Amino acid sequence: MNRILVIGSNSFSGASFVEHALASSIDILGISRSQEPAPCFLPYLWGAQKHPAQSQAPRGQFQFFQADLNKDLDAIISAADIFKPECIINFSAQGMVAQSWDAPLDWFQTNLMANVALSDRLKKVSWLRRYVHVGTPEVYGNCSGTVKEDAPFNPSTPYAASRAACDLHLRTYFRQYNFPVIWTRAANVFGPGQQLYRIIPRTILCIKTGTKLQLHGGGHSVRSFIHIRDVAKATLAAASRGVPGETYHLSTDLHLSIKALVERICERMHVRFENAVDIVDDRPGKDAAYLLDSSKARESLGWTDTVGLDEGIDECIEWMNRDFKEILRQPQNYIHKP
Repeated sequence: MNRILVIGSNSFSGASFVEHALASSIDILGISRSQEPAPCFLPYLWGAQKHPAQSQAPRGQFQFFQADLNKDLDAIISAADIFKPECIINFSAQGMVAQSWDAPLDWFQTNLMANVALSDRLKKVSWLRRYVHVGTPEVYGNCSGTVKEDAPFNPSTPYAASRAACDLHLRTYFRQYNFPVIWTRAANVFGPGQQLYRIIPRTILCIKTGTKLQLHGGGHSVRSFIHIRDVAKATLAAASRGVPGETYHLSTDLHLSIKALVERICERMHVRFENAVDIVDDRPGKDAAYLLDSSKARESLGWTDTVGLDEGIDECIEWMNRDFKEILRQPQNYIHKP
C-alpha cells in the first residue's frame, strides 16, 4: 500500500495515524475541514524533533487539503481522483457525546448524511481497495461483560445513534455493491497531542495549573484506555490485511474506572487526589461501561498492544511539559462547529 487518503487528518487519531503511516513510507493526502492546528497537536510534525537519529529514514510524503465533507464533496472527490489512494481511512466525525443532545441535527448531518453522500460517490471509483471507517463502541450503549464485534447496537445518545446509523448504511453498501468497508472500534484512545478537553490531558493540565478537575458522577464509569500508537498500528493493519465487511475491536485488557485513572495520574504527578478534583453531576446518557473483546484483531491482523497505561501517561505528561507554553495558548474546552 503506497497511498492513503486520510479524512479527518486534523483529529487526534487522524494526525497520529498520519505520523505512523508516513514513518512506514506511505504517501498521505490529509483532508480536514479546518486549517491545521497548532504543531503541539500534530504528531507528524514531531518526528525529527523527537527522534533525530531517525530523521534521515525514508518517510512518505504528506499533502494537506482543507475541505469540509458537508460542503466540499465535489472538491474532495476530485482531489481523491487525482491522488488515487488504494485506501481511504475516515476519522472524521462530530465526536462529543454530551454536546450531541444540544444540536443533534449537526451530529446526524456530519456523522450520517455526509458519509452517505461520500460513500455513494466512492462506490463508483475504480481505484479504491479498502475503506476503513473508524467507528465507536458507543454504538453498543451500556453493556455488561466484554463485547464482541457482533453485539447488537443499543445507542444511548444522539452521537451514538448517528454513528450507528452510518454503520448500518455502510453495511447495506457492502452487501449491495461490495463496497470495501472495514470497521474499527477502539476503546478510549489517549496519548500525546490529544485535545485538551479529554480526560487524561485535562487532568494533567488541571494539576499543572492548580485548577480542580470536575469529575462527572464521581468517575465510576469503567473504561479501557489504549495508546494512540497501538491504535495507529492496528488501523494500518486493518487497511492492509483486514477483510471487507468485517469489524475489528481495538482494546487492552486493563479495565479501570475514570476515578482510578485520575488517581493514577495524580500519583504520577505527586499530588493528592482529594486536592485535585471536585465531584459533579454525571452527564446525560453516559454509559456505565463498554469493554471490548479485541481477540479478533489480535488473531486475524497479528496485532497486539505494546504501550502500557503508565508509560502512556508519562508520555502525555512529558508532552505537556515540553509544549506547555504553546498548550496554554490553545482552547481548553470543546468548541462546537456546525
